[in-house]
Amino acid sequence: MTVRTRIAPSPTGDPHVGTAYVALFNMAFARSQGGQFLLRIEDTDRTRSTPESEKAILDALHWLGLDWDEGPDNGGPHGPYRQSERSDIYRHHADLLLQTGKAFRCFCSTDRLDSLRKTQMEDKQQVGYDGHCLHLSSEDVAARLANHEPHVVRMEVPREGQCTFDDMLRGEISIDWAQIDMQVLLKEDGMPTYHLANVVDDHLMEITHVIRGEEWINSAPKHILLYQYFGWERPVFCHLPLLRNTDKSKLSKRKNPTSILFYQRMGYLPEALLNYLGRMGWSMPDEREKFTLADMLEVFDIQRVSLGGPVFDVEKLSWLNGMWIREELSDEQLADRLQEWALNRERLMAFLPFAKQRMETLSDIAPLGNYLVSGMLPISADDLKATGMDEEQLVIALQFALWRLESVQVWQRDNIFNALKAIADGLDIKLKPFLAPFFIAIAGSSASISVMDSMHLLGADMSRARLRHAIELLGGVGKKKLKKLESDYQQLA
Repeated sequence: MTVRTRIAPSPTGDPHVGTAYVALFNMAFARSQGGQFLLRIEDTDRTRSTPESEKAILDALHWLGLDWDEGPDNGGPHGPYRQSERSDIYRHHADLLLQTGKAFRCFCSTDRLDSLRKTQMEDKQQVGYDGHCLHLSSEDVAARLANHEPHVVRMEVPREGQCTFDDMLRGEISIDWAQIDMQVLLKEDGMPTYHLANVVDDHLMEITHVIRGEEWINSAPKHILLYQYFGWERPVFCHLPLLRNTDKSKLSKRKNPTSILFYQRMGYLPEALLNYLGRMGWSMPDEREKFTLADMLEVFDIQRVSLGGPVFDVEKLSWLNGMWIREELSDEQLADRLQEWALNRERLMAFLPFAKQRMETLSDIAPLGNYLVSGMLPISADDLKATGMDEEQLVIALQFALWRLESVQVWQRDNIFNALKAIADGLDIKLKPFLAPFFIAIAGSSASISVMDSMHLLGADMSRARLRHAIELLGGVGKKKLKKLESDYQQLA
């Protein structure tokens, strides 16, 4: 048997360090077993998936030094490797489950499901589908279909007993079937949910080992059941520990930058970042902290993964990155890296049309553009307050704008402008005073080029990180305050 593993990111946002972490361990295991590693794009969420996000994910993983044997960019015998191009396959397999009585059509409205969920939560019951459409007669189903009633396809799930399975790292795991929802397999638009597409693709692509984050443990019974329903041999499961913030909470962008592009833009070396991800719950046999990908692949043993939540500490990453700079790069190599990172022609050409209008000497380029090649800017809360808003107004404006900007899928000047203007209008603040603190947060000065142009040049990851940094300088947003702000933002939106 040839070992085959996969990574299956969703192109719905910035490329996440957690994706790279799981990809690294999948690739390392496959290579250590003389096997193959493939990449599949899970883009069934048609409202949020974008080609730009897919490209960013592929570029970021390649930048780190990860590669795959099969994927949407290099092809292979098990394609297509985008789920949006495999919809006929999923519908065929959903029909097979319907024909064998292992799945059923559910015509429940959103209002009924919301009411059911609310009642279950109030009564402190297990939240999940109640089987309302499970036993509809074939005549009733046919009549509803003839009337073109919207519906989904759900899988049937046992209500008694347990699902027991082995995990490579955790041993035997048992989960009560009563905790498992009757999962939607096909949505109203005919596209599959993750669960159906994941199982069908893993089988057809001959995946032998599913190595993924521990957040998927509770979904394993659904997947195991689908393998049984189809009569397929299931792959080996291995659930890696989640990456954690320094306070041991789940890694999140509120407490840590999570975009690979952020670390690229900050000037971290790809070798150092990959090295650091390799240390997340795993260690070299000789315990050394600095090692190359080749070093890791040579001795990789997945049983050396520790189940304690690995802490993603940016300070520790910076220390390791410094070691790589000092110990692995000659002066000539460092000069090449600096030129490739910040002084490349593409980045310079994007900024020059703005800088040219303000330049009198060539030396003017440095003060005009220094914020574009910086990390977090040396600004203070007083700098932000000096723009005219009080502290509470500043936090609201910055946080609301941050949330709005997180929904911008195509990072272009006009889209950024529209997002910021929508928040200014919603807060009933004229645009010029509203944008004043954004100049400070993004460029460190009110004298920079248009803040929308600055954000476009900086990129989504760095722009959002600087806004979060500004909010933290103003005292941050605690849980209680966050809840109120979220409510106010929803009303404004």
